[in-house]
Amino acid sequence: MITEQATVISSDKKGTWIETQRKSSCGQCSANKGCGTSVLSKVIGNKFSTMKAINKIDAKVGDKVIIALNEGSLLKGAFMTYMLPLLYIFAFSWLGQFCASLFSLDNNELLIIIFAISGFYLAIKQLKRFSASIAEDEDYQPVIIKQAEPFSIIVEAKSILEP
Repeated sequence: MITEQATVISSDKKGTWIETQRKSSCGQCSANKGCGTSVLSKVIGNKFSTMKAINKIDAKVGDKVIIALNEGSLLKGAFMTYMLPLLYIFAFSWLGQFCASLFSLDNNELLIIIFAISGFYLAIKQLKRFSASIAEDEDYQPVIIKQAEPFSIIVEAKSILEP
């Protein structure tokens, strides 16, 4: 399970909404002073993400909590989001090239592009179906597993206040 600290910002019959602070892994390596990604993360600053979570501990608004997400679900979701469109584009491009050579077309690039765009469109449709199928699946939702340790909140507040 992947865990992260969050704050409960609202709760109603439909669910519990939490807010987490996005963190960059920049600053952890020795090349952070000359790294473009590190500079970019400093310019963009701290961002917050709001999401719905399953509240198994009956956390109240304002509570600092620990949320968890299944790694397998995260990997499957990332695969579907990033790799599925690429696979569809490559497969349909190859199919367009095969059809162009089968029918001995002179301008085969246009047919390949049309097939690739069609593949991308079908991948997006597949992603929408996948997203709808997992919308209420607990394996794909963050779950509030416990209250955050009071000490970790103090350490976090201290690190924010120090320059």
